[in-house]
Amino acid sequence: MQLTIHRHQSRNWRKFFPLTAFALSLCPIFAHAQLPAGTRDATESPQRDPLRTQAADALNRQDYSTAVQLLSTLAEKNPKDAQVFYNLGSAQDALNQTADAEASYRKAIAASPNLLEPHLALGLLLARNGRAADAHSELAAAAAIPNGDPALRARAYRAMARIDQPTNPSGASEELLAALKLTPETPDDTLLTGELAAANGDPTAAEASFRRLLASDPNNADATAALVHLLIDQKKLDQAEPLLIAALTKNPNDPTLNAQLANLYEQEDKPDQAVPLVEKLHAAHPQDPAITRLLARLYVRSSQYEKALPLYTALSAASPNDPTLLDDQADTLIRMHRAADAEPLLKRAIADPKAFPTPQAYGVAASHLAFAAASNNDPATVLQALELRAKVLPPSTSTLFLAATAHDKLHQVKEASDLYKQFLAAAKGQFPDEEWEAKHRLAALEHMK
Repeated sequence: MQLTIHRHQSRNWRKFFPLTAFALSLCPIFAHAQLPAGTRDATESPQRDPLRTQAADALNRQDYSTAVQLLSTLAEKNPKDAQVFYNLGSAQDALNQTADAEASYRKAIAASPNLLEPHLALGLLLARNGRAADAHSELAAAAAIPNGDPALRARAYRAMARIDQPTNPSGASEELLAALKLTPETPDDTLLTGELAAANGDPTAAEASFRRLLASDPNNADATAALVHLLIDQKKLDQAEPLLIAALTKNPNDPTLNAQLANLYEQEDKPDQAVPLVEKLHAAHPQDPAITRLLARLYVRSSQYEKALPLYTALSAASPNDPTLLDDQADTLIRMHRAADAEPLLKRAIADPKAFPTPQAYGVAASHLAFAAASNNDPATVLQALELRAKVLPPSTSTLFLAATAHDKLHQVKEASDLYKQFLAAAKGQFPDEEWEAKHRLAALEHMK
């Protein structure tokens, strides 16, 4: 398993779907907007309700608790006033009162369906809370209001692009283009353009976008991380490494950049250089399972099994339904010559083939079970494990030898002889000790036929 290194995946979504732009300018949005029929601006009324003035003052002071109390009273007195419900929703939103804010925004929309701001605010709230489909609908409604503020419509398009980015990059590209027709390009737009180009299978355009952003902002860690991710995917490690090292001199504690450099060293088969980087990351983020797993994997690759085992044990305890963690834990035990402890873990792991991310991962776990069982002098389990492996992976030189020795121990002479011969034909001097054993066992088996 590789730690996924792509900065946009680890960003705080509140950066893209924030509430502060609304919470800090609630009254001005409405006070200077052309209100639809059926609504009214109380500032123009000769008998202005003093509660409105008090609510506006509370909002301007960012005293959202007081604003909610005052606006709730106003809402009871004015059940069709879109301005009141929109401001109430914004104050509730600022206090993370999600359900109440959603209800208030919807009441504002019901009062004035063609008003852009409540649709946009509701869409951003829903996006922050993982309700992508509902959020997209509200944002689309906001963007489609022709007389709406172009900056707010552009914001709706950008938010839709972020929602669509993981699953519909072509649609996200169209939405970003619509935003750029309304407002000038921002650095985040340039970054997103590159990310979408990469997702749409155009690494050349993606690289050009990332480099264009870095040319104007050399210290942009997001752009550096995105470009490095692209270069690593393309196996251009010689280009990625100097970029990372230069960026880390300016941002030495950036977790994404450190993890990327660790992954790069791992791909270059330099685990000893990667380990200190990830140890630092793990010390700063001890509860991050991806970092913990990366560190455990690097410990194994650098033969520090006694350090890897407790990390895998803790990860497996936290995610008991992840068979790949059981497999990693068992593989570490096998390397520590504790095959007896590894075998039951592997039997649990392979109990549900569909729980593995790929059939190949299941096949690897079955291979590990065969090796553990062989070390435990359990030939029947060896053959059962290899039979399961054969359903998803072709035989290897190692598994041919395991199968031959298992049949040999079970006194199945013909099967053992055939498999020893297949092993010798495949080995071709790569496994001298096992080849010596296979030749001697073949000679012995000839006398048993």
